Amino acid sequence: MKLNLLLPSLVMLVLVLLLCFESLPHIRAQSTTSSAKALDAVLQQYAYKVLVNPKTGTIYNATQLPSNLTGIEVSALRLRSGSLKRKGFKMYNEFEIPQGLIVSTYVERLVLVYQNLGKFSTRYYPLANHTYLTPVLGLLVYDSSNLSATNLSELDISASGDPILVKFRNVKPAPHGAVAECVWFDLKGSSSFSIVTGGNTCSTSQQGHFSIVVKSTTPPAPPVPSAHGGKKKSGKVWIIVGSIIGGLALLVLLLFLALWMNKCTKKKKMQRMERVAELGEPLQMASVGDTKAPAATVTRTQPTLEHEYAP
Repeated sequence: MKLNLLLPSLVMLVLVLLLCFESLPHIRAQSTTSSAKALDAVLQQYAYKVLVNPKTGTIYNATQLPSNLTGIEVSALRLRSGSLKRKGFKMYNEFEIPQGLIVSTYVERLVLVYQNLGKFSTRYYPLANHTYLTPVLGLLVYDSSNLSATNLSELDISASGDPILVKFRNVKPAPHGAVAECVWFDLKGSSSFSIVTGGNTCSTSQQGHFSIVVKSTTPPAPPVPSAHGGKKKSGKVWIIVGSIIGGLALLVLLLFLALWMNKCTKKKKMQRMERVAELGEPLQMASVGDTKAPAATVTRTQPTLEHEYAP
């Protein structure tokens, strides 16, 4: 293998490593969105379990959540889509649903699943450089034709008239000089901000997850040295550093391997040339009677007799 053929592969390896490190934040964002969608599916399943012979317009609270989700509140509300559009629903926990709610795909009945993520808010909906003043609340709409169905997709809804109001309870006071904002996470995990009205109310025309936040103004305190050295916080940093060092070590190893193979190739070539020089060019053997003798492969120019008639 020649060195000039291996160098492009080494350069490609370096580019791949750089792209991997640059894509780490994007990968983490995708992982967070996937976790939130998985949580929605689980909560939808537990919300539907409490809808046993449900009465239209009655709120049912799910109380049998798994132990690893303790602290999350889930409710289910079954309504007729036509009635919801004509009348709305005055107060579904913190959500006030007005008249004129339109469902793009017609279904006879639908279920509105309410979520209060409580202490899990920052885990499933992390928001950089912001502090939550309220838990994240969710309102998702599903088809209710099959109450034993799981992994349902949300129905596409929109408020055609007045917006849906989210009236939060127990809003933490904002730090001095900070301005509270409403944040809305759509079904794909993207966030958008709007103003808070009345100190505790956000408005929306679509479903999703909602909270009141404030921009973080105080920089994080430096880590305090301890016997354990903050192992949990620095664990991810060491993983990244270790990956970079490992990639560079692999690159150096491949470079040395390429140089060694190139050196071996040249050495073998020199040894082959030396053997040929020592042995000389072998002559072909020809039979003369009962013996064999070397014979030249090319004869010299045949001599001609000189005489007076020669030109």
